[in-house]
Amino acid sequence: MSSGSQQEFLTFVLGDENYALDIMTVKEIRGYEAVTKIANAPDYIKGVLNLRGDIVPIIDLRIKFQVGEATYDEFTIVIMLMIGDRVVGIVVDEVSDVIKVEDDDIRPPPEFGVAFDSAYLHGLTTISEQMIILVNIQKLISSDELGLFDPGQKAEQE
Repeated sequence: MSSGSQQEFLTFVLGDENYALDIMTVKEIRGYEAVTKIANAPDYIKGVLNLRGDIVPIIDLRIKFQVGEATYDEFTIVIMLMIGDRVVGIVVDEVSDVIKVEDDDIRPPPEFGVAFDSAYLHGLTTISEQMIILVNIQKLISSDELGLFDPGQKAEQE
């Protein structure tokens, strides 16, 4: 019997790998819909869409991490996340399940062997013999690398 606390994660698939992110960041799960392209955006930023008045950037994690086929059809899934006070959508191959993970069952991330920079990993866990990569989605989405949150925004206004 573990005395550690539990966290809930939403599991999803990118290519051949199983990933999970903190369920508390998930706002909703939707099908993919047409987005408005943004000029000069990196290819993994598909564009933006209007979600009940919020302009939401849509990031295709399959392109960002070069895993899976980036197809867009009625089966394509977008997970809407609340990161800070912004809504951000991420495109994944499929959403699997909600899992509860004991803190004691989370292993530190490896320094190699996954598509993610280990700075964006929370750790690894195993559920039913299946390795699950726990993503620190807040850190990833708010990273300079994605450029969605501009810390120098105020300074640039002339």
